[in-house]
Amino acid sequence: MKIGIVILNWNGLELLKTYLPSVVEHSKDHVVYLADNASTDDSIKWTQKAFPVVKIIAMDENRGYAGGYNVALKKVEEKVVCLLNSDVAVTPGWCDAIATRFEKDAHLAACQPKLLDDKKRDYFEYAGAAGGFLDRYAYPYCRGRVFHTIEKDTGQYNHVVDLHWASGACLFLRKEAFNLVGRFDEDYFAHQEEIDLCWRLRHAGYQISYEPQSVVYHLGGGTLNNLNPQKTFFNFRNSLYNIVKNDRSRFWFCILFVRMILDGIAGIKFITELKWTHFIAVLRAHFNFYLNLRSLFNKRKLLKESESLTMVKNADLSIVYQYFIKGNKTYE
Repeated sequence: MKIGIVILNWNGLELLKTYLPSVVEHSKDHVVYLADNASTDDSIKWTQKAFPVVKIIAMDENRGYAGGYNVALKKVEEKVVCLLNSDVAVTPGWCDAIATRFEKDAHLAACQPKLLDDKKRDYFEYAGAAGGFLDRYAYPYCRGRVFHTIEKDTGQYNHVVDLHWASGACLFLRKEAFNLVGRFDEDYFAHQEEIDLCWRLRHAGYQISYEPQSVVYHLGGGTLNNLNPQKTFFNFRNSLYNIVKNDRSRFWFCILFVRMILDGIAGIKFITELKWTHFIAVLRAHFNFYLNLRSLFNKRKLLKESESLTMVKNADLSIVYQYFIKGNKTYE
């Protein structure tokens, strides 16, 4: 099975120079695309000259992660695609085990490899580690990364498991399933749109999985690093979006209310740490959420009507309580 490897780029020439060579070298049996979000640097020109085998998808404006991939994937012929960040180094055979999984299991809609840190290669990487989960309040965490505690890879997660979400840094998708559930929600723009997508895929009866035989190294923070308040804004706002759109539990509104209180506590913590721009980002996230509530309720209604709904549950725990109160800093 040929996989369409789609690298979304926006003014990332230096990242392409560093990371694209490994992708081309180790993906000869597959098709590599550069989906360019209207870069103003020489990303396209350099790629065409250095790697003419890479197919170019040029867009007329920066549509973010969600919109960029929605447009790009319409122009990709392969039935299974890999959405790959431009700051990821891959390894020999990185696509093979996952391609086999997709060939054998028609219910598999999304899968991620083991994500390790390119700066510290024996540790997991923040953005996906060994696969993602959600707690009862829709806080995302990973095997190998809970909040800012990142584990060393000692082989503790070298087994296949089903996930709640697979990382958007290196996300393998079955295009048929992706299109069936409505693609990425472009109102997210960036961050957690893959969590929303995977939640909808689970509701539609599909499987999300992890493949430890595939290993990649992610730089992380190539567009927005963890210190950027804009990332704080997107993460807080989009988590609230996820609950309203996707939580089908009986007491979902109570879950939303508790999550908003926890966000307020996080905002106070930012104040005590003198991180005023992050505190303001939390406020902006909530105001923006309120402004979009009507639209979110409409999406919730449409998704419920369109799904042959499979009731799915997130983890029956509070990762905030486990981490900050009980002191459990790792997945296991």
